[in-house]
Amino acid sequence: MKKIIVSITALFGIFNARAQENTNTGASKKLSLDEVNLVSSYYKQDGNNSAVTGGIGTEKLTDISNAIDVTVVKYDKKERKNKFGLSAGIDHYTSASSDMIDLKANSSASHADTRIYPSLSWSRENETKGTTLMAGAMFSTEFDYQSVGANIGFSKKTTDRMGEFTAKFQAYIDQVKLVTPVELRTNGSTGSEHEGYGTSGRNTFALSLAYSQIINQNFQIELLADGVQQTGYLSLPFHRVYFTDGTVHQETLPDRRFKIPLGVRANYFLGDKVILRAYYRYYTDDWGLKSNTFSLETPVKISPFLSVSPFYRYYSQTGAKYFAPYQQHTAFDDYYTSNYDLSKFDSHFYGAGIRISPKNGLFGVERLNMLEIRYGHYTKSVGMKSDIISLNLRFK
Repeated sequence: MKKIIVSITALFGIFNARAQENTNTGASKKLSLDEVNLVSSYYKQDGNNSAVTGGIGTEKLTDISNAIDVTVVKYDKKERKNKFGLSAGIDHYTSASSDMIDLKANSSASHADTRIYPSLSWSRENETKGTTLMAGAMFSTEFDYQSVGANIGFSKKTTDRMGEFTAKFQAYIDQVKLVTPVELRTNGSTGSEHEGYGTSGRNTFALSLAYSQIINQNFQIELLADGVQQTGYLSLPFHRVYFTDGTVHQETLPDRRFKIPLGVRANYFLGDKVILRAYYRYYTDDWGLKSNTFSLETPVKISPFLSVSPFYRYYSQTGAKYFAPYQQHTAFDDYYTSNYDLSKFDSHFYGAGIRISPKNGLFGVERLNMLEIRYGHYTKSVGMKSDIISLNLRFK
């Protein structure tokens, strides 16, 4: 990770020189660099409810992630602000539970994998009319899953510029590789997970609506509503389910799912040094799962260049109607899963971030103006726990 950071810092030096060339007193008609963010993180988890082995067994997993986001700006002849974003990310994980697809240590092609996920975005803001158009495209690929997505959106500010309505439509067309647990492979299969497998489609369509309002100089609020429709192969082919008679089966879930998340976000400024950021979300779907999320983050400015942000999130959900633990499903069930992500549980996620924004920049680079380190610890009532630490460098 150190080598990556050093390389990106050198890259920032080049961007800094280019950005200074493009700086002028008016709106630039040329393409100019607006912002670059580098985010690196390390994640690890443990638990004893792996869906790969039917709701029992290790959930140990580690993930290293690196992503870079670049945003450039150009004003057109009509003085509309066009933003172009390019993001590229790469994750590498190792998973003890996925390694049990073949029930032999270090035998599964999924025991370690790399995910690559580039994306493009564009927005055009008409500052006179208070309107913004937006669009984007993204792609993600890993050993057993590929996803292609696109989105379009529109936002409109109120006449007094104190409120804004946003609508966005997103679509994801995915392909799931049908990697089956070794003991369930048929039709002349050699039992090797490295052999060719078919795929099955999964489609997701989402409409997101939001309205934000500045109540006064200290208080802002945002209302959020989504409708999400999923169709296609919604199971995971390598998830085992053990019935009461001891037989093993492949997870089977309905081929449709409709989700409705509703949320509210509020920010309150306590003077110049403390911000209260609160968020609440209610979620329901037609699989019988309902959840409530509450989070609070309180950035505190220690000095003009240093701030800390403790945070806490509480989450609680009911179980989906198709979930049952190890060896509790029967042959009378039409759908069945022992994936504890669909079980009843509560969880807590807490930690803090430290942000440094020196007046003259970091590492001698004036435009490298922010470094943030965040750590979080997560616990789930069914026994899983995890830790994540991330680093964000921003060039502006």
